[in-house]
Amino acid sequence: MDSREPATPTPDTLAATLARLRAAWNRQRPDYPQRMADLERLDKAIRRRREAIVAAIDADFGRRAAVETLAADVMVTLEEIKHVRRHLKRWMRPRRAAVNPLFLPARGEIRYQPLGVVGIVAPWNYPFQLALIPLVDAIAAGNHVMVKPSEFTPRTSALIRELCAEVFPDERVAVVEGDAGVGAAFTALPFDHLLFTGSTAVGRKVMAAAAPNLTPVTLELGGKSPALVAPGFDIVRAAERIATGKLFNAGQTCVAPDYVLVPAGLRDAFVDAFFAAVAKRHPSLAGSPDLTCIINPRQAGRLREWIEDARARGVAIRQHAPDEGSAAPGELVPPTVLLDPPDEARVMQEEIFGPLLPVKGYTRHDEALAYILGRERPLAFYPFDEDRRRLARTLETVVAGSVCVNDTLIQFGQHELPIGGVGASGMGHYHGHAGFLTFSKAMPVLYQARWNGMGLFDPPYSGLIRRLLDFLTR
Repeated sequence: MDSREPATPTPDTLAATLARLRAAWNRQRPDYPQRMADLERLDKAIRRRREAIVAAIDADFGRRAAVETLAADVMVTLEEIKHVRRHLKRWMRPRRAAVNPLFLPARGEIRYQPLGVVGIVAPWNYPFQLALIPLVDAIAAGNHVMVKPSEFTPRTSALIRELCAEVFPDERVAVVEGDAGVGAAFTALPFDHLLFTGSTAVGRKVMAAAAPNLTPVTLELGGKSPALVAPGFDIVRAAERIATGKLFNAGQTCVAPDYVLVPAGLRDAFVDAFFAAVAKRHPSLAGSPDLTCIINPRQAGRLREWIEDARARGVAIRQHAPDEGSAAPGELVPPTVLLDPPDEARVMQEEIFGPLLPVKGYTRHDEALAYILGRERPLAFYPFDEDRRRLARTLETVVAGSVCVNDTLIQFGQHELPIGGVGASGMGHYHGHAGFLTFSKAMPVLYQARWNGMGLFDPPYSGLIRRLLDFLTR
C-alpha cells in the first residue's frame, strides 16, 4: 500500500507494505547523511504545517487549546529533531569495550546497528508528537518505519500521512489508517521492533499479538500516577502545580497526576487552593479557548459515569462551574474533585484520563507511601517535599516510570531523561539517546589478534593449560 493512498488497509496489504519497506532496507540501509537529510526535511515540513497541525487537532477534539498543541505536540517534536541531529554522529560511533585480560591482545567494541522495520502505534491524546517522536528516534537509528495513528483523531492522522508522504519515499516510511481491527492486524506483523502507546488493557493485547513473532516491544502505557504532598509543604504551591498538570489537555495525559495524597488536616485547604487555581486559569469553562475538550462522547460519558459511581458510594464531590458543560463547542467535563473515594470506586480502579481528581487524606507519611506501594507501579510519581532526607527516603521507596519533584509533567520534555513505564505502566524507553538505543541493536564485536593464546585450548590439552586453569580456579 502506498503511504500516499488513504485506503483502508487489509492484513494482506499491511503485510505487503512491511515487505516493501524491509526489501528496501535490505537493499540500502540509511547512512548518516541520509538520516540527517530526512530529519532536516521533516523539521521544515512540520514548521510549514504548524497552523495546520493546530487546526487539525482542534477539530478532532472539538476544542484544543492552541498553546497546548504548539507546546506539547509541535514544539517538543521539533526539539526532539534538533537534539537528535546535534548528537547523532556521536551516538552512531562504535564504542570501545574492554576485553578480559586473559584474551588480550584482542580488542572489543559495541556497534549500533539499525534493526530494520519499526512499527509505531500512536494514541489520540497527543496524536502528533506521540506518532512523530518515536518516528524521529527510529529514523535516527537507521530504520524504515510503519506508523499507525489513532482512528479517534482522523484529521490529524490524515495530516501525518500527508506530511510523511511529502518527506519520505514510500519505501522508507508508510502511514496506515484504520480502526481497531487494522490496529490488531498491524501489531501482529513481524516487525523488528514495535512501539505502542496507549492503555494498559490494550498494551496486554499488543504484547500478546507480538509474541508469536518474538517481536520486541516497547509499551508506553499509563496507570494511576500519584501526587504525594508531604507535611510542611506549601499547600497553595502544591495545588497550583497539580492543577496545571491535571488540567493540561483536560487531564488526557498519560503522566497526569491521577490522585493526590495530602495530610488529612490540610485536605480541605488543598481542595480550596486547587479550585482557586482552576478559577484563575479558567474563569469560564464553555467560553475559555484555553480549556481543551474531552476527545469524544464515549470518553466524556465514561467520566460522567465515574462521577455518578462515586456519588452513589457517598463520596463528597466538588466541581468548578458544573453547569457550563452544555454550552461548550465539544464534550466538556468540569474539573471535579472527589474527596476520599474508597478504593472500590471506579475513579480509584482505573486510570482517569480526564479532569477528575481524587484527593485522599493521610495521617502519617509512611502510611501514604504504603498506599502507593500497594498499587501497581505508576508511569509517573509527583512528590512535593522540601525535607531532603525524607524526600531521599521517598525516592528510594517508590518505583515509578518517571519522577518529577515539586512539579508535574515537565519530566516528559527532557531529552536526557528517558521516558518509559515499569510493570503495568509499560516497558522500555525512548526520547533522545534512549530512543536511538531502543531502535538499535547494540552489537558486540570482538577482534582477535593475529598472535594469541587460544591455541592452548585446542585438544590434546597440554599440561600447561591444566596448570593454568587450576591456578585460575583455585
